[in-house]
Amino acid sequence: MERPALKRLLADIEAGKIDCIVVYKVDRLSRSLLDFARIMEVLDQRKVAFVSVTQQFNTSTPMGRLVLNVLLSFAQFEREIIGERIRDKIAALRHKGKWAGGFPILGYDVDRTGNSPKLIVNTYEARRVREIFDLYLSLGSLMPVVDELASRGWVNKEWTTKKGDQKGGRPFDKGSLHAMLTNPLYVGKIKHKDERYDGEHEAIIKPTTFEKVQSTLRRNGRSGGIEVRNRYGALLRGLLTCKGCNRTMVHTFTGRGGKRYRYYACTQAIKMGRKSCPSGSLPAAEIERVVVDQIKVISQDAGLRAEVYRQATSHLESQLAELENDRRRLEKEVAWHNAEICKLAVSGAAKVGVTAKIADLNDSVARAESRLTEVRNEIEEHRREQLTTDDIDAAFGDFNSVWESLSPREQARLVALLVANVEFDAAESTIEVTFHPAGIKALSEQILGEAA
Repeated sequence: MERPALKRLLADIEAGKIDCIVVYKVDRLSRSLLDFARIMEVLDQRKVAFVSVTQQFNTSTPMGRLVLNVLLSFAQFEREIIGERIRDKIAALRHKGKWAGGFPILGYDVDRTGNSPKLIVNTYEARRVREIFDLYLSLGSLMPVVDELASRGWVNKEWTTKKGDQKGGRPFDKGSLHAMLTNPLYVGKIKHKDERYDGEHEAIIKPTTFEKVQSTLRRNGRSGGIEVRNRYGALLRGLLTCKGCNRTMVHTFTGRGGKRYRYYACTQAIKMGRKSCPSGSLPAAEIERVVVDQIKVISQDAGLRAEVYRQATSHLESQLAELENDRRRLEKEVAWHNAEICKLAVSGAAKVGVTAKIADLNDSVARAESRLTEVRNEIEEHRREQLTTDDIDAAFGDFNSVWESLSPREQARLVALLVANVEFDAAESTIEVTFHPAGIKALSEQILGEAA
């Protein structure tokens, strides 16, 4: 049903431009009973005839509709058998260690001169792959590696399709880097579902190096990687944004004379050059100190705490209002769909296409009810997050003494708990801090619980 030409045909039918559809065989239009039933319903509504040149049936009679359903059943069976054979073929190829197709990966080219495609090592790219694995073992976390690769201008695999289109060549992000580091092709293995087989291609990475990387990834996955990601004291990691570019500013570093200097750089500047961004990069220690000082000022000024309370409460109320509107809309949608199902069940049982229509309505009801449950849960969660002035006073009142008693990693956790976003405006040289209502509530409950 997602075919562009079929969509154009259905649109022309709805517009009244079609009198008759002629096909060579029924399965040229669809190989799905349910999809064909939906198409026939549209044809019946618009009084459009349907003709198959090589198959004789008349859909105006019960026998004709039976013949049509039998033909479609065989067409769907044929489609499923073909799919099953293809899956079995791919499984057999991978069991033999052969590459079964797909997108090429960095470090390998595809040799198609033989009977079946084969992966061959690209020497230049393979050297870069080894460096990326070594970088991860050195830095111990995904994002610092992404930042370093961006600064070097390294991108993922680039190739040309049979049609001459250029594909790939994009900068690495956290997801693509993780996919690369966990790909068993690099140690000469072929994966099929949960099984791994010896591949016929040459390995690029040593098995011991690959296992070290997997071990580090698993350890970071269990702990969230917090210890590794903040070992350089990145208080604003994931919080700082550049207002001019509306992009995240990532924590990175450079080394000079044996010393390491931290700073935050806009991803626009990293990708497109410093001239493309008004912010460029900011000294990490200075911007972090400014944000912490703002929080300390709030802790000392009752008027500022009242303003934080007003903004946080207003933000929560606006979110609750939107969720309540969604809840009412979804409840009306469910009620309307159920009413339509009742009407069709009572008055339209003998009409063509009614079963498919009821099935569609049931699907719509299920989707709406699922979303309705999510919205109701979100409403309850937002109501639990509603703040009081006591929450604000508890979270900010003794911030100075609490802050000084924390380790750098604990300070990073505290900032992430309280702050939702920090926006730097290079044009105005201003910093705007937005606080997280749920974080304020959680910190308040923690402090009050410890005091009790």
